[in-house]
Amino acid sequence: MAVSLSKGQKVDLTKTNPGLTKVTVGLGWDTNKYDGGHDFDLDASVFLLNAQGKCNSDKDFIFYNQLEGGAGSVVHTGDNRTGEGEGDDEQIDINLPEVPSSIEKISFVITIHEGESRNQNFGQVSNAFVRVVNKDSNEELIRYDLGEDFSIETAIIVGELYRHSGEWKFSAVGSGYQGGLARIASDCGLEIG
Repeated sequence: MAVSLSKGQKVDLTKTNPGLTKVTVGLGWDTNKYDGGHDFDLDASVFLLNAQGKCNSDKDFIFYNQLEGGAGSVVHTGDNRTGEGEGDDEQIDINLPEVPSSIEKISFVITIHEGESRNQNFGQVSNAFVRVVNKDSNEELIRYDLGEDFSIETAIIVGELYRHSGEWKFSAVGSGYQGGLARIASDCGLEIG
């Protein structure tokens, strides 16, 4: 039975699931009725952060044009341009023991592609969630439903896996940003164009 989290809650992942090594982080969403003339394209991305909360290099930013990072320990399974259908819209596979020791935190972000120029924001998105699944058994371990707390934001840090006393924990973050992916990347020490 999955642990259902609320914004700000943290939960042990590896301590309460001994032997867990491989997880899939699934992200999903639906778009509301919208007649702005542009398709909605939401994207999941991942930032691998050091103890200072920064990426060590561009290779620590994983997204639809760079599907792998962390020396192959974190793999994005590919872009979904429509968000159609049930279940996860995009997934990230993580081999926890293989994550380089310099990485303290794995941050999961959902952004609206070209959200500002298309006048799109998370007020037009519903049923957004992140979940952590045991890749070997396909058992859902953690789920965080974001709710409808957003209006003008074009990017959301949905959750983070982080190291604590030799174990991995998950934090339900749910922080929205204006300025899209570039704003979050800048906070992580990267410049993206």
